[in-house]
Amino acid sequence: MQIVFATNNQHKLSEIRDILGEQFEILSLADIGCHDDIPETADTLEGNALQKAQYIVERYGISCFADDTGLEVDALDGAPGVFSARYAGGEGHDSEANMQQLLAELGENNNRKARFRTVIALLEKKGEVVAQHLFEGIVNGQITRKKHGHEGFGYDPIFQPDGYDDTFAQLGMDIKNKISHRARAVKKLAEYLLV
Repeated sequence: MQIVFATNNQHKLSEIRDILGEQFEILSLADIGCHDDIPETADTLEGNALQKAQYIVERYGISCFADDTGLEVDALDGAPGVFSARYAGGEGHDSEANMQQLLAELGENNNRKARFRTVIALLEKKGEVVAQHLFEGIVNGQITRKKHGHEGFGYDPIFQPDGYDDTFAQLGMDIKNKISHRARAVKKLAEYLLV
């Protein structure tokens, strides 16, 4: 079965391909000739994931799944949430600026509770019918007071998952890929697809 993952992020692609195994041929946006900057203008993670998947199904007529991830911090009323990748403003995804912005806003607040949440939207095209499914993965943790570790990306150096003494950036990709929000959402997607 061929299915498109609406990304060109090679790390995400290889992670998904490893989990789903040989039963599926996972195609990237580049594999189907899509080089568009797909809009993400919804105000929820679910909305953005659906928007990306719908863009591909409508234009290419092939089953597709897409994901969106946000860091939700209790003391900031769930921010940065859907704006996690561009929290500090400006163009692109400036992880360093985003982390500094978050740490500055939290300041000395002792409530450091946070969670990473990933939502995967799957749109399955079966003839003229398109079935929609959502899969969610959550990992709870704390925001540290300063950066620790050098692996991973995004907010990994300041996010310490519950049950661990290290941040995602210190734990390394092998452990992170087993316990992360994305891994949990992908596991649910895999369980559905492999039935």
